[in-house]
Amino acid sequence: MNAEAPVHDGAAAAPVRFDTKIAVLLREDLETWQRLNVTAFLVSGLGTQLPEVIGEPYEDADGVPYLPMFRQPVLVFEGTKETLTAAHSRALSRALPRALFTSDLFATGHDGANRAAVRAVGTDALDLVGLAVYGPRNAVDKVLKGARMHP
Repeated sequence: MNAEAPVHDGAAAAPVRFDTKIAVLLREDLETWQRLNVTAFLVSGLGTQLPEVIGEPYEDADGVPYLPMFRQPVLVFEGTKETLTAAHSRALSRALPRALFTSDLFATGHDGANRAAVRAVGTDALDLVGLAVYGPRNAVDKVLKGARMHP
């Protein structure tokens, strides 16, 4: 998904610049399957609690309906464990909406076990492997300081 406005009648509208940002920060040492899994889980948290990030439902030319998705791009970043820990602290200090994924969640098998695994560890001791944040563009940029775009 790009940040351009929809195309109507063959002509593209001007690019849209969003005042907000949806970002996912992944720990750089994750396996490919883990990166994909963590990203999917993290963004699902934002979509369920922040209705303003969700666009309108889709429909193809034959009238088949599809679920709505985010109304803006999701930017994916990566960084070291230390970068992730610092970003988490900055997201908390700015009270930005956030979702987290810890290394313990790779060993659980369902939602209740996931929540119990997170609840069992203090904030400063969480072994973070992923963080999703949403908020004003400048605030999210500050949270992500030191991270780099995912290749």
